[in-house]
Amino acid sequence: MLSAPAPGLLPLLLGLLLLCRGAAGQYSSDLCNWKGSGLTHESHKKDVEQVYLRCSEGSIKWMYPTGALIVNLRPNTLSASYKHLTVCIKPFKDSAGANIYLEKTGELKLLVQDGDHSPNKVYCFGYDQGGLFIEATPQQDISRKITGFQYELINKGTASDLHTVSAPCRPCSDTEVLLAVCTSDFVVRGSIQDVTNEAEQQESVIDISANKLYRQKSKVFQPTEENGSWQGQIKTPLECGVRPGDGDFLFTGRMQFGEARLGCAPRFKDFQRMYKEAKDKGLNPCEIGPD
Repeated sequence: MLSAPAPGLLPLLLGLLLLCRGAAGQYSSDLCNWKGSGLTHESHKKDVEQVYLRCSEGSIKWMYPTGALIVNLRPNTLSASYKHLTVCIKPFKDSAGANIYLEKTGELKLLVQDGDHSPNKVYCFGYDQGGLFIEATPQQDISRKITGFQYELINKGTASDLHTVSAPCRPCSDTEVLLAVCTSDFVVRGSIQDVTNEAEQQESVIDISANKLYRQKSKVFQPTEENGSWQGQIKTPLECGVRPGDGDFLFTGRMQFGEARLGCAPRFKDFQRMYKEAKDKGLNPCEIGPD
């Protein structure tokens, strides 16, 4: 069962949280990443410190955690509304020493419990669901404790992002496929060469041989010396049950914490049908050569 904050500490922290909203906080040097130490206020361990970051991705590293942190995340682009953003965090492998909560109007909801070392687990929530409140847990020895995670702000109005985050194993609709082709970080036509299931990581690694590269923002797929093809790897949750199979697929997806994650992946002949039907009706959201 998930544990709540220490009874005597929580009311004080929530009171300080509200008082600290207007107080000056500690800013990171590059607005994307923050690294700090609880030793700066160890003598008064119930301090609440503000951290302000203005970036679409970065990291938090809190050494020797004591007291609490309020992490204020904002994208690095001007926007009238942030309601379409999803926040995802990925704790470091050895992160320890604090619980991570969602905080909204003084109410806390446990997001990551101290000691939960689920490998490569990513936690996502809507931007309007609250901010991050990180509370140090009581420790006899904080000398080896470091709480940390990577974060990303994702536009959940983008089909490929929404599908990858919310329902990675669900087959995409025709509309989602067509939007994914226009908005994904990578779009390739190819076949599955091999699938490696990593039980400990709860992931499957898909080896892909691509014969057509439509788009890639990162160098996921590298050219080979044979037949002008491309080779690359994409990851997906183990529960999706991906297996090697014959035929060509259209692989789409996005980069998440430096890794290529599978989004929509229809058989290529099905994509050709979807694209032609949409184009004949003037409904295709972007132009792409489907051949």
